Amino acid sequence: MGDEGCRPERAVPMMRVRSASAPAPGRPVNEDVVFQFGPLVGVLDGATVPDGFDTGCVHGPEWYVRHLAARLAVAEAARPAARLTSNLAAAILAVRADHGGQCDLDHPGTPSSTVCLLRDCGDQVDYLVLCDSPLVLDVGGQVSVVTDDRLDTAMAELRHTLATVPAGPSDPVTRFRHAVGVQRERMNRTHGYWVAAADPDAAFHAVTGTASRRGPAALRRAALLSDGASSAVEQFGLTDWAGLLDLLSAEGPAALLSRVRDAECDHPDRLRRHKSTDDASVVFCEFAP
Repeated sequence: MGDEGCRPERAVPMMRVRSASAPAPGRPVNEDVVFQFGPLVGVLDGATVPDGFDTGCVHGPEWYVRHLAARLAVAEAARPAARLTSNLAAAILAVRADHGGQCDLDHPGTPSSTVCLLRDCGDQVDYLVLCDSPLVLDVGGQVSVVTDDRLDTAMAELRHTLATVPAGPSDPVTRFRHAVGVQRERMNRTHGYWVAAADPDAAFHAVTGTASRRGPAALRRAALLSDGASSAVEQFGLTDWAGLLDLLSAEGPAALLSRVRDAECDHPDRLRRHKSTDDASVVFCEFAP
């Protein structure tokens, strides 16, 4: 089959797209990006750099996600029939060049981002998930979630390792710095987790698939989420995945983000990777029969 993916010549313009994205309260920048380029929609979630950590780069997560989104648009325009993995790899490689030789792109803290993509090809929809930005699908009335849980697995293993280390004289800040260092060493490594950063090979480790646009098992709805938005289900338990799609259908993406913000205020003890609040983004797609 070669590198062939979407066949846009049969595309039917019957995908309705709504989106919303907001930075964490009190933060000046949003390290998430939502976008639509023709039949391609996506959510990117840049990895926040903890205070006091070096990245080897003069650019930050906000710069990275915006450049990656732009380069994905260029790749899709140039090769609309290529596989999503190939176009993502091309985009990562192009952003590598965008650094302009100013940065140490082999540094373990180099800017990175999750990726969640969906492309309407008419008869079918192609999708890609890399790292922890899930995709929720309503296929023939059955709701399922496409996830890449390798980061969660790596973090669980890290927590287990740290729990076996005697407390000794080390303070929580020292232990946190050690944990971040170990996590960085597992990024884009076999038996670790994969994320868009400076290595285009990461694209080929993404979770990918297709869903039909036709017949009784046709795709009806899809939601692309950053983990700040998926926390409505995964962290706060405000609803289940089917209920999340129903909320998006009835009230729209902004309503989901509003409920997440309320939950963050009501449950400040439920930290998400040392953050009480997070940037939150959703792209919601509805498909006509």
